[in-house]
Amino acid sequence: MNRKQFLTAVAALPLTGAAVKLGSLHSFANTLDTTDKMPVLFLGHGSPMNAIEDNEFVQGFKNIGKEIEKPRAILVISAHWETRGTYVTAMENPATIHDFGGFPQALFDVQYPAPGSPELAKLTKEIITSTEVHLDEKWGLDHGSWSVIKHLYPNADVPVIQMSIDYTQPASYHYALAKELAALRHKGVLIVGSGNMVHNLRMVSWSHINTTGYAFDWAKQADEKMKKYIVERNHQALIDYDKQGAEFQMAIPTPEHYMPLLYSLALQEKNEELIIFNDQAVAGSLTMTSLKIG
Repeated sequence: MNRKQFLTAVAALPLTGAAVKLGSLHSFANTLDTTDKMPVLFLGHGSPMNAIEDNEFVQGFKNIGKEIEKPRAILVISAHWETRGTYVTAMENPATIHDFGGFPQALFDVQYPAPGSPELAKLTKEIITSTEVHLDEKWGLDHGSWSVIKHLYPNADVPVIQMSIDYTQPASYHYALAKELAALRHKGVLIVGSGNMVHNLRMVSWSHINTTGYAFDWAKQADEKMKKYIVERNHQALIDYDKQGAEFQMAIPTPEHYMPLLYSLALQEKNEELIIFNDQAVAGSLTMTSLKIG
């Protein structure tokens, strides 16, 4: 499937569920002893086809996986799980959700049987005090999670949970909520925001669908301005994304793919190193720009 087909399918189809997998019980670490501080990632996940392709973006994910210490567990904030209220997955064996349509059977055949972690879900619920966090037994791992995590940890041997994005709340709420997750970095938990900084499916350039690095002027300007704010640690400007002009409005027509960026940036501590990778545009109106913090 080419990128035009993928974008059409993703834009047109609703989410679908998947059967819950059976598997051995794997739990979060038996001890919650303090560890060295884990990094934080923001991954531009792009097409679900990245799950089974071998391209420059996939290589970027794999390289980052090799650079960091293997975590005890992973917490993902994915663009593809929006809820009213905040939820964390709390099942022992989360399903691999194929939340798309019109793709090759090979993509639907992919299973990522990473264990869940009810223990980490409960700990996350406990450390967040600004709002009630609900434990979820139904969702699983959507493609914003498994399509990228599988390249970091292909053996599916690290427990993974997801935290939802409350679509009723503003950016400032999500940034503040993310800060409450900071303690998990010292418990061996890798926190991953998964979305895309520039994400406007309706403005895709079909004639440049396979032109590497092609971006509309507004997309390039928005991406460069976002990266400038990121490097300068001007997080307030990024929180106030709706005040940054027409380019940002075009780049973020809906906020779900942008909010995971704020979750990751909120966890950046003073003087922490930040690396930008996979810094390419796709189809004129999307960017795969990704970050490693710490």
